[in-house]
Amino acid sequence: MTPGAPLRIIMPGGSGHIGRILARHFHDQGHSVTVICRHPCRAEWKVVQWNGCDLGPWALAIDGADVVINLAGRSVNCRYTAANRREIKNSRVFSTHVVGEAIARAGKPPRLWLNASTATIYRHSLDQEMDEITGQVGGEEADVPSTWRFSTDVAASWERTLFAADTPRTRRVAMRTSMVMSPEPGGAFDAFLRLVRMGFGGSAGSGQQWVSWIHDVDFVRAIEFLIARESMDGVVNVSSPYPVTNRDFMRGLRRAWCSSYIGVPATSWMLSIGAVFLRTEPELILKSRRVVPGRLVNAGFEFHFPNWRSASQDLVRRWRQMKYEEPQLAV
Repeated sequence: MTPGAPLRIIMPGGSGHIGRILARHFHDQGHSVTVICRHPCRAEWKVVQWNGCDLGPWALAIDGADVVINLAGRSVNCRYTAANRREIKNSRVFSTHVVGEAIARAGKPPRLWLNASTATIYRHSLDQEMDEITGQVGGEEADVPSTWRFSTDVAASWERTLFAADTPRTRRVAMRTSMVMSPEPGGAFDAFLRLVRMGFGGSAGSGQQWVSWIHDVDFVRAIEFLIARESMDGVVNVSSPYPVTNRDFMRGLRRAWCSSYIGVPATSWMLSIGAVFLRTEPELILKSRRVVPGRLVNAGFEFHFPNWRSASQDLVRRWRQMKYEEPQLAV
């Protein structure tokens, strides 16, 4: 890809929180963006419909594209009932498979296929950092809930489908992404900040579990880095180099909001009960994710917000601007 030249970027599943961040950024940078989704809505960029399972007219957008960024998958912020488990897994595996089919059939396939994955693929880790080389994939731990093993199985199946695709002319990257922190509504940061504002922003459970995160500015820059760095393929952790414990994560967010703010802690049993009423899973809070971006750092990527203190301060400032002033987006 020619440096600086406008790109044709196709984003299956790009109508969600993360997809909107990327689509807006690339559109504002002058690139041609097409979002492929189940329920099209009005946007500044082109939107095409699909069902996430079958080839159709949408596949024509992939032929001749420069980059495909597949973000498709049902939200995991739900109770892990049998039906929801099937939908969570199938929505990721089926959509990745059909994107691979579209690329394989393209007369001019894209040179790069970035596919979403998740940092949850690594085991519950309190004792060591998890990079792409030494990190241990979870699923075999004897002392974790079955729902945690399910999440690992979903991630592993997702990546197997990506790398099994017959796309020899297309570079493939599985992005093992941690929680992307953005001040926009609907994301993880908005949910955590709501707890702080309500006075419930204390540590969760023991507070010793690690939180892997990445500032939205660095997330977008990491995607641009992967597009430009043609030697990088395979698995890449997309996360801040400095994960923090849940206790420090919540403390940093409270201080960014108000230096004297106090948060009520939540025990594990309180989270389990609350998760039922909120129709979600306590794994999202209690699992320790100590993920580091070894390959990005070794390739020379420099983070603008490597530390949670400065990141949380910037995010709170932008949240307040979006809530009470004219919207301003970081670039």
